[in-house]
Amino acid sequence: MDQGSTLTYQGKSYHIVDSTSIPYWRQLPYCLRILLENVLRNDPHNHQKWVETFQQWLEGQHPETAFYPARVLMQDLTGVPALVDLTAMRDAMKDLGGDPAAINPRCQVDLVIDHSVTVDFAKDAASFEKNVALEVQKNTERYELLKWAQGAFENVRIVPPGKGICHQVNLEYLASLVMEKDGYLFPDTLVGLDSHTTMINGLGILGWGVGGIEAEAAMLGQPVSLKLPKVIGVYLSGRLKPGVTATDLVLHMTQYLRTHGVVGQFVEFVGPGASALSLAERATVANMAPEFGATCAFFPADDATLDYLALTGRDQALIARSRAYSEKMSLMWDKDEVIEYSELIEFHLHDVEPCIAGPKRPEQRLPLVDVKPSLATLAYDKNRLSDASVVIAAITSCTNTSNPSVLIAAGLLAQNAVAKGLAVPEWVKTSFAPGSRVVIDYLKQLGLMEDLEALGFYLVGFGCTTCIGNSGPLDPKVAEYIEKHDLKVGAVLSGNRNFEGRVHPQTQYNYLASPPLVVAYALAGTVAIDFDQEPLGEYEGRPVYLKDIWPDDAAIQSAVKTVTSQMFAKEYQGIFEGTVDWERIQTKAGTQFHWQDVSTYIRQPNFFQGISAQPGQLEDIVDARVLAVFGDSVTTDHISPAGMIAPESAAAEYLYQKGVAKDGLHSYGARRGNADVMVRGTFANIRIKNLVSDREGGFSRHYPSGEVGYIYDVAMNYIADSCPTVVFAGKFYGTGSSRDWAAKGTKLLGVKAVIAESFERIHRSNLIGMGVLPCVLIDHQVAKLGLKGDELVSIAGIGDIEKPKQELVLKIVSDHEERLLPIRVEIDTANELQYFKHGGILSYMLRSFIGK
Repeated sequence: MDQGSTLTYQGKSYHIVDSTSIPYWRQLPYCLRILLENVLRNDPHNHQKWVETFQQWLEGQHPETAFYPARVLMQDLTGVPALVDLTAMRDAMKDLGGDPAAINPRCQVDLVIDHSVTVDFAKDAASFEKNVALEVQKNTERYELLKWAQGAFENVRIVPPGKGICHQVNLEYLASLVMEKDGYLFPDTLVGLDSHTTMINGLGILGWGVGGIEAEAAMLGQPVSLKLPKVIGVYLSGRLKPGVTATDLVLHMTQYLRTHGVVGQFVEFVGPGASALSLAERATVANMAPEFGATCAFFPADDATLDYLALTGRDQALIARSRAYSEKMSLMWDKDEVIEYSELIEFHLHDVEPCIAGPKRPEQRLPLVDVKPSLATLAYDKNRLSDASVVIAAITSCTNTSNPSVLIAAGLLAQNAVAKGLAVPEWVKTSFAPGSRVVIDYLKQLGLMEDLEALGFYLVGFGCTTCIGNSGPLDPKVAEYIEKHDLKVGAVLSGNRNFEGRVHPQTQYNYLASPPLVVAYALAGTVAIDFDQEPLGEYEGRPVYLKDIWPDDAAIQSAVKTVTSQMFAKEYQGIFEGTVDWERIQTKAGTQFHWQDVSTYIRQPNFFQGISAQPGQLEDIVDARVLAVFGDSVTTDHISPAGMIAPESAAAEYLYQKGVAKDGLHSYGARRGNADVMVRGTFANIRIKNLVSDREGGFSRHYPSGEVGYIYDVAMNYIADSCPTVVFAGKFYGTGSSRDWAAKGTKLLGVKAVIAESFERIHRSNLIGMGVLPCVLIDHQVAKLGLKGDELVSIAGIGDIEKPKQELVLKIVSDHEERLLPIRVEIDTANELQYFKHGGILSYMLRSFIGK
């Protein structure tokens, strides 16, 4: 391999790291080619080591490698706490005698404010303006920090509220496929503080979601450490049938790959079916990688990729340069290459059928004909508010609002419905929150916004609303009726997640669906409907069925062609310019942030309190109490909810003491910059089930007293008694969003170890990043341990851990027996072990800067 290679294009020479001379280069999956080029370029002195490392992967091994992302993408719910951490690191740096300014991002960091808008107002023409104004008003304290950070840190850009969802802005504007820096050309790569960062994989760009803790290290120049995973090749064949949407495809794919088992693996889509998918459809599939459990869902670049760059208004020189580099480096998909995948499986696009997913998991796919039978135990009546009524119908989230075909389909369906005199029942809260401002441009040009608005789907914001739990309040009369009659009602949203307690506290049945199906269910007013057999209404004395208003594929595709590059150029020319309310926000300049004692949104965290220049000795866990015992598939939404703060909760009690009114509690997501709120919100999901307690919600039982209380209060009692605690859980612990507070809160509650049957990738990494030990039970199931919560738990040998995946012994002592069980430390790499020994990655990084 020639480290000093050049690529000359249109009379200009660029440096490149030409990896194509490596004998096995074209045997590697495309995603691994990008990963190998990345480490060769960033660690050139060890190039032979890395060449041998990837050769070992071809031989079936999974050695450790490093990834140096060129960019970090953040949304505000996860980005605010990340910047709070870096800000606190500056303070700690000064306290230890170092230079605070040394704490500064080394790579490009883009934060898009997209997760704070709430659907407080809906169903009228002023909804968008009122929601954005209220958003800025409610979040001024957080936005002051962001404005300060943009000026205080180098390489940090802030996209103000109301500009779109971060993944959509990334796809349409920030990403470049091939980057140029200091005379070098290289593949665009990134990590993001949102698990759906994988959406960019649809554009042939390698990136995935990491926890905020890991991303902070990447910002400061530390590589992301990982073991080279299995790469599952998914050969797509055939084409989608008429009437089938990209949403139907991803719900099938989610169920298929979750069942197949791809947790922690890379997935790469190839074959004629992949080529037949539009770029927007590829992005829709790639977005759902976290729901598969995969690290990424990669589509190699091809002509459609470059065409999309042109459509979205990218510079022509960039596009031409990207083609020249990608062809030179064999990064453009070539159907004749024989690639060595860990496994190659086939998926037939023509088998996909219209469907939704729910009521609690993205992988719970249901063909439309099976939805009503699945609700047979409910007492529903489609003519009034009852069980199974749809009370929220939201076209929302990044997954589908990247795709003109499904949004235009929703508009055409609305147009046909209005023409047939159909209307949405009054109990349905309808909303429309696209991921890109361009969406409104083409829907207005096609004359479809009027029809969507006629059915109540007015624009409420350009951000992540209902899908993240920012669905806002129901009509008070509807909410009161649901409560009074104890109704089990539903929501239908074009989102990617529908975990318990996420969408709205009063909706127990939450379904993911394509935008046109969201409109259809809004018209029905209930999820208990068989669209083939039951009409949506009547027109001129005749029943109107869904098939009568479903848009023709040809009409959809014809309308998609009206989307132009000029639309993208217009909307993105002022991407970093905010509203008048945003521009009014003032902040004090300086290297260090001026913390406000009165703030209930932004507080200086205590992660670095009392930190020394050198790490202390790790200690064994001796006679720990069991804070919680959970079952399977506990998500980060369960561990650290993002939705509204319940009026009766530990977090609410704290805020009341600070003078916050009941109607001003806001959401956990908005208050992630306040550790005092977030630690009280840890395990506070209203639907979480802790087997140590006999109550649903965030409760535990203190021993030896036996008293039941909020998990936070029980944990503080144990801390006061200098008693360590542990958490037990079943399979797939930590599924869901890359939520760093799920690990931070666990740490601040005094939990020393989480012992589970298996972990989801990001949360496992986050626990290590906070100095909490993740352990896996070997050949045992948590449910069969019979834990009651009064046991004493010990883990010996922690201070002597010398290598990843080391096995230790778990001792559980109860009144009647002592059990010794084998466990494996879920530390994957040598770097992760170093982080854990330092008490977490942030402490490790701080000490490394002090050392320099």
